[in-house]
Amino acid sequence: MITLKHLKIIQALHENSTLTRAANILYLSQSALSHQIRYLEEKLGVPLWERKGRNLRFTKAGELLLQTAQQLLPILEQTEKTLKAYAQGRQGILRIGVEYYPCYEWLTKVIGVFLQKMPDVEVEIINKFQFSGHEGLLNYHIDILITPDIEKEADIHIETLVQYNLVLLVADEHPLAHKTIITPKDLAHKTLLTFPVPLERLDILTQFLNPAHIKPKHIKKIESIELILQMTTLGRGVCILPEWLADEFIKKMPVKKIRISANGLNQKLFAILRKQDKEINYIQRFVKISKKIVNTT
Repeated sequence: MITLKHLKIIQALHENSTLTRAANILYLSQSALSHQIRYLEEKLGVPLWERKGRNLRFTKAGELLLQTAQQLLPILEQTEKTLKAYAQGRQGILRIGVEYYPCYEWLTKVIGVFLQKMPDVEVEIINKFQFSGHEGLLNYHIDILITPDIEKEADIHIETLVQYNLVLLVADEHPLAHKTIITPKDLAHKTLLTFPVPLERLDILTQFLNPAHIKPKHIKKIESIELILQMTTLGRGVCILPEWLADEFIKKMPVKKIRISANGLNQKLFAILRKQDKEINYIQRFVKISKKIVNTT
């Protein structure tokens, strides 16, 4: 009764808010789209949406159907892409989800080597998730998740890519530049430049400042690592980076790295995949290349 066409209609309505925009995306007339929705509602016996001004709002039944569409459409889309890849003589498509901004420079190197070794595999990078990265993995939106956070579940396999220290980067002329180790108090009146991730996922807060009951003066979230570094060199704030990445920038920018506490602030980076996929050749090769490059960077 519910067809792929119906799921695509529900998804289009969700993404475009109005009947007119959804009809344009689906290459249908507005009347044809309205007819399709009415037909489905009659068959199901429940209303799926209601008008609120010019916009559409899903009913409880519509929300349920939308959830189904969001779960099934990515799987069907990936299956179609993979089958086309097989038809073209390629092995498949590897979709990599990224939840860790600082790893992009490293990931660029990994993908470059991977594509040379596995020319018959396509690669897609996904960093915007409708749900969490873990849900994206379990719902087949992605095949590998690169993340510093793990949630142990029966259906996933976890590979540790690297263990490293986080360090503080400051401009050469910054008041903290003479220090070799910082304490929480050193950051009490400083502006912290960070990537746009939830504060509860920032190790500098959860493992270093919060236990000492200290907050930075400001926390500025910036997507671009280049902009973060530029503002750091201009003394507009300080930033936290993996030491292996900080060492790359120290070579070419007027910044200094400082150890975070006497014991350091340790972190791990993981590659997470579905257990059923861990024997796939190109996934094994990607993990192997990732480990080699990140540990020699």
